[in-house]
Amino acid sequence: MSPPALCLEKIERRYDQAGSPLEILRGADFCLWAGQSVALVAPSGAGKSTLLHIAGLLEPPDAGEVFIAGDATVRMADDQRTALRRGEIGFVYQFHHLLPEFSARENIMLPQMIAGLSRREAADRAGQLLDYLGLSERGNHRPSELSGGEQQRVAIARAVANGPGILLADEPTGNLDPKTASHVFEALDAIVRATGLAALIATHNMELAGQMDRRVTLHEGLVVELA
Repeated sequence: MSPPALCLEKIERRYDQAGSPLEILRGADFCLWAGQSVALVAPSGAGKSTLLHIAGLLEPPDAGEVFIAGDATVRMADDQRTALRRGEIGFVYQFHHLLPEFSARENIMLPQMIAGLSRREAADRAGQLLDYLGLSERGNHRPSELSGGEQQRVAIARAVANGPGILLADEPTGNLDPKTASHVFEALDAIVRATGLAALIATHNMELAGQMDRRVTLHEGLVVELA
């Protein structure tokens, strides 16, 4: 049996607040498999972003281990972690963070070209993703010329352009109206189903969370499965 795409084991994270430690994660365990979408639902301040940052190798835990496709990462050299993050993990945030001076297509091409693909290969892949997400007519538009939902769909395409095994999303529909949020989630879910991605999506939207394979929350620094 293949190992989980992502596994957090006994993760601890604390921050110094006015000279005393603020415990955010207290031995959190969590595993995510390929082709699975999991909603992370918890109140603001519970540690959702911290968990995502640690899972995405953006922030080290104070204790515990992060496994990516079975490989332990905490003691990796910085350049190894960076290479693993670029190749295996895609990120989508509440704000799209698209580069304003580039078109939608170019925003999707850039991470591929950084990874070593030719401009032509990157353009072909970007075109396929734009088609898949219903944006084939919008590829030459800059972010300011796109609606909020279109911007987020481009951000999703950019996140998966390099074929990562894991997608981490932090409130990806948080700035959108309910109808647009539903369309963006459908696009995200379709990408997960089509590619076999493992997706962990932090959201306050319980309706969208209910459509995912699993739901988890954070309680007293631990990851807890919800019914």
